[in-house]
Amino acid sequence: MFPLPIDRPEPVTADGARSASPSHTERIRRPLPFAIALAGLAAVGLVAGSLVAANVANAASGTLLSRGALTSASSSESGGLGPRFAVDGDRSTRWASNPSDAEWLRVDLGASHPLERVVLDWEAAYGEDFTIQVSDDAQSWDTVATVVDGTGGVQTLEFTGAGRYVQFVGSERGTGYGYSLHEFQVFGDGQVVDPEDPPVFNDEVTHHEFQANCTFSHNRPDDPIVFPGQPGASHLHTFVGNRSTDAFTTTDTLLANAGSTCTVPQDHSSYWFPALYKGTTVIEPDIPMTIYYKSGIDDYRKVQPFPQGLRFVAGDMKATVDSFRTAPGAVEGWECGGISKSWEIPAYCDPGTELNIRYQAPSCWDGMHLTPQAAQQMGHGPHMAYPVNGQCPMTHPIAVPMIEFKIAWPVSGDMSDVRLASGSDQSWHYDFFNAWEPEVLDRLVEQCINGGLQCNPRGYDLYKPHRGAVLDEQYNLIPKA
Repeated sequence: MFPLPIDRPEPVTADGARSASPSHTERIRRPLPFAIALAGLAAVGLVAGSLVAANVANAASGTLLSRGALTSASSSESGGLGPRFAVDGDRSTRWASNPSDAEWLRVDLGASHPLERVVLDWEAAYGEDFTIQVSDDAQSWDTVATVVDGTGGVQTLEFTGAGRYVQFVGSERGTGYGYSLHEFQVFGDGQVVDPEDPPVFNDEVTHHEFQANCTFSHNRPDDPIVFPGQPGASHLHTFVGNRSTDAFTTTDTLLANAGSTCTVPQDHSSYWFPALYKGTTVIEPDIPMTIYYKSGIDDYRKVQPFPQGLRFVAGDMKATVDSFRTAPGAVEGWECGGISKSWEIPAYCDPGTELNIRYQAPSCWDGMHLTPQAAQQMGHGPHMAYPVNGQCPMTHPIAVPMIEFKIAWPVSGDMSDVRLASGSDQSWHYDFFNAWEPEVLDRLVEQCINGGLQCNPRGYDLYKPHRGAVLDEQYNLIPKA
């Protein structure tokens, strides 16, 4: 038996209050009630101890489940109109798709819930024909409501079902623009705590970072991430941080070797990048490298420390000038003196200046794999991703610190014979192998990134001294008050 058309339910506003009924009706086709098995966190596996808190189902009917949830969409008109703005509880923001009919918006509720209704609060660009679909794994979908000849406004679509993922799927637009939603609300059974208010310190948040500065350690043609256990298999790399790094490096060997060139002795991590040549001479950095740990997402309070042993490569050895220029990690490119945003090594730098490059790493983790190889073996693609429109994508839901390298070499004047060991000027990349002592990294992330500070390596913000520090002047961990 096919479902029959029914009149549009009485709409509600974004805050749940009943609104005046419109002067028109639209045909809504609603499938009969169905059951979906509660599969839990099947779509995105998480490490033991779950880094993402799951919602507690079956706690309270009529709960708004979608506020602040992870989102994704088929497209966004711009970064300021991304999908996360459809679940932020603010009608002054919105999601807007590209101007095409086949577009979708998806919400991840974090766990499977019994569901009751969705509320679509349209901007002027509304959907005329569309469906609402529910899934537990983001692969197999059940259609729970179908709207035909819709006219926008605030729509409430009631249904019976359950699932973790809920999506709007458009098939025909009501205007010549894309689809545009102020809010896409999902209600059902569950106990969901609204996003925490930021800590009240009466301080304006302008930064959310700390530094982990490290000096030169050694050069070696090894890469324990790309060529583990294969000495000499790589181009020449310059290493900073842990002095023991070679082709056979593991998490255990890094932790066992206390010698580090980093300011914080509890940072046993290793950082490396292609060696820089001037002619046939390898140029060694002669000042501390600035390694920022920042928030790569808008909500800096959600950033979590790196798991022990996580490793990744930032950048692309095969990049072209255009792909390097437009890469999400390319901050300023090559610079020296008054030159910046150069996507090739400058041919000349004022004498006495230094060649610099700044580049940001991906900061969203899949929650499962510590190495690129582990993710590839499981057929899961990269284990790290860049944020999209200020939040981590559903495929990589764990926000970790965004590392930003600022590397400088003492080379200037005629730069025509300056080159990277990895090849072209655009082949710049760097590697990171986490071996922080967990308690210290946890505290630095909490104090500086989550706390919205601009910290030195001790976790101290010079401009907000009343906030204290994580490490004392001898780099001993300060007990929490």
